[in-house]
Amino acid sequence: MDTFISNSPEETFGLGRRWAAELRPGWVVGLIGDLGTGKTQLVKGIAAGLGIAGTVTSPTFALLQEHDDGTLPLAHIDLYRLGGQSDIVGAGLEHYLTAPDGVTAVEWFERWLGGGWRLGQPLPEPALPSAGQVLRLVSLSDDGETRRQIEHEDFGD
Repeated sequence: MDTFISNSPEETFGLGRRWAAELRPGWVVGLIGDLGTGKTQLVKGIAAGLGIAGTVTSPTFALLQEHDDGTLPLAHIDLYRLGGQSDIVGAGLEHYLTAPDGVTAVEWFERWLGGGWRLGQPLPEPALPSAGQVLRLVSLSDDGETRRQIEHEDFGD
């Protein structure tokens, strides 16, 4: 598990931008953290690193925003309004979490994992990446007014 301390939204954005260079088709970036911990800011950085020119906002009410104008397609999903796996499957979002064509960034990924899951624990069956895929789980926590602790762990190939 790797840890990054961000002291500003710009540093969180920069981390996302750097991560974009590693991303490949089939990657899922699962973001876990309370409101205001920087999940959307990190996705904005990923989008910028992929060369996406459009505005990136949290798709809380739309659930999904797709961006196809970068070096890789980016699906940005917000699961905040969904109760769990059955709601996610019912909304037609399962494909983006299990077999994306490009890269998927998912805010409130803990809704897919089930309650109580934390970094360092084994993944539940539906979240296990298939062959050739990578799941980067990211936990963001508030460490002060602008300071954030961002931990991540990669699963899969």
